[in-house]
Amino acid sequence: MNRFSLSFSRGIARVTGAALGPYQSAVIRIGFAGTWLLFLLREFPHRQELYGPAGPWGWNLAKELTADNHAFTALLWSDGQLWFECFYALAILASAALVLGWRSRTASVLFMVGVLSLQNRSVFVGDGGDNVLHLMALYLVFTRCGQVWSLDARREARAGAARARGERVSADRTGPVLWAVLGLALLLTTFTGRFDNGRLIPALLWTAWAVLGLWWAAGRRAKSPEPRMLLDVIANVLHNGALFVIMAEACLIYATAGWYKIQGSRWQDGTAVYYPLHLDYFSPWPRLADLMSSSGTIMMAAAYGTVMVQVAFPFTLFNRRVKNVLLVVMMLEHAVIAVVLGLPFFSLAMITADAVFLPTSFLRRLGALVAGARARIVRPGDRTVPAPRSSEEMPEETTQETPEEAPEGSARGRSGSPSATATERGGGLTA
Repeated sequence: MNRFSLSFSRGIARVTGAALGPYQSAVIRIGFAGTWLLFLLREFPHRQELYGPAGPWGWNLAKELTADNHAFTALLWSDGQLWFECFYALAILASAALVLGWRSRTASVLFMVGVLSLQNRSVFVGDGGDNVLHLMALYLVFTRCGQVWSLDARREARAGAARARGERVSADRTGPVLWAVLGLALLLTTFTGRFDNGRLIPALLWTAWAVLGLWWAAGRRAKSPEPRMLLDVIANVLHNGALFVIMAEACLIYATAGWYKIQGSRWQDGTAVYYPLHLDYFSPWPRLADLMSSSGTIMMAAAYGTVMVQVAFPFTLFNRRVKNVLLVVMMLEHAVIAVVLGLPFFSLAMITADAVFLPTSFLRRLGALVAGARARIVRPGDRTVPAPRSSEEMPEETTQETPEEAPEGSARGRSGSPSATATERGGGLTA
């Protein structure tokens, strides 16, 4: 009984004491926001046909549908062209901010609003990748996805280094201003009756806005660290729960897809992959599709292999080596789908969902490689080390080192607790 109690207490401390999977959450932040950003940029010339007020799925038809299914979309607040253009631009900016990790908490909320609004405006132009983005945009709001690989983390690391040197760190002004502007916009939207298709999204937006204000007040105005520590524990629990839901969602997608394929006659006889390769809509490279479909063995192996991998994946999570092998296979499969069938954004969304299961050691090595490549590009002169010079050749002025980004947990928060460190990496009020 004592052993069980000790294990249970350790589990509780682990869930509440830190936001788990900082690198995995950063990958899904960059992956999903980057996928949506690339989609919006590619479809920019066609934005009117897809989501515009005068598109094939007209404004009145969309209004009737959302009144029936109570789906949230800000594009139906006005049928004016100016509102549509401004909102599309804001959706692009919110996606870019989330990719860079600038004010990650606020950017994740704005990213969710952009995804839901555009997709619910024209529900008949999406595919499976859009459904994944739809769900993940909601889940990302509850994660602390800016702990690493973000501008928020770099800003907090620099502030921590400055405090360690005894320098004074100026108060964040961008966060409170952004919070006030968004609060005013939310207030006007509420009192003008724009939220008329449900209460879930308005409640989520108001809650997020209030929590961000409370977070700032606890960090700046509270006389004791206990309120900030309590908020930090709640944020850790929400983050870990959301990350678990994202992983469970990915397993559910593969499991249901695999079991549904088993019931199909074309998947049973191994010919299901053959038919999409000969549809004009899914054949950007007809010669490549003909080359692949010319071999019955390849078609049968692709069909049976897809079913086996999708059905088996949720059961391999308990074996790290087998899981990693299947992850590589599934990512390669989605890369092939992106090229052969011309579905790049669906494949990017699924690869990002797979990336949540990647080992932390691999992600850290990958981040180090990217950081090294960036350093060589930005500072190419630093690759060669000059020979030592004599004291006569040394310049009179001295050069100070620029502090590198501190690793996770190196900069301590205002409350002095390790858990507050990861929280304050968000960068203030609306990080």
